Amino acid sequence: MLLKVSGECFSTAGTLASVTRQLKTARRLGVRIGVVVGGGNILRGRDASGIDRTVADRAGMVATTINGTRLAERLRQEGIKARHLCAFGIPGTVERYAIELARSELRSGTVLVLSGGTGNPFFSTDSAAALRAAELDMEIILKGTDVAGVYSADPDQDPEALLYRRLSYDRALAERLAVMDLTAFAFCMEQRIPIRVFDINRPRAIIDIIKGKQIGSHIC
Repeated sequence: MLLKVSGECFSTAGTLASVTRQLKTARRLGVRIGVVVGGGNILRGRDASGIDRTVADRAGMVATTINGTRLAERLRQEGIKARHLCAFGIPGTVERYAIELARSELRSGTVLVLSGGTGNPFFSTDSAAALRAAELDMEIILKGTDVAGVYSADPDQDPEALLYRRLSYDRALAERLAVMDLTAFAFCMEQRIPIRVFDINRPRAIIDIIKGKQIGSHIC
């Protein structure tokens, strides 16, 4: 599985600790895992004002490497074999991502922590998750958010918004539902990569999904 976690996951020690414990359990269950990390808790390129967008996006990509370093170290402290790879690499800090290396590490049971987005400006970490999932033959993308799943409308604005438990790519695209950014979603649709959107703050959500429980929204 490819887990996508936003930078907000790193804002609270409790959430990060919970995710780390669940990844440890998932490895014990034999699941091969890659984790794409965001950097919005530090800097989100598209929100940086007064800076050229390409420069801001580069800074945002560097921000993801900080979170990647934190997660990889937390996993190692839990006794989990982890390897942090970055789209562009930072000598002396984090290795550069390569498909062959990543595939080899997955086969050996290493948890991959993937940072740096796609390595290109104008592409979100959602796009990075979609790309890495395709490159590494992942069976599913688990996208951790701060809501229960995909709704018919913004649940904070519309108290009657419906939570979709299961929906097709076509319906999600036609209704412009907030699954992930459109570039990433269109790629997942083309590659037929299922997506599960769920509340990352829900206790044991990752493990429950792995065990087949209906958590969040499933798009396929």
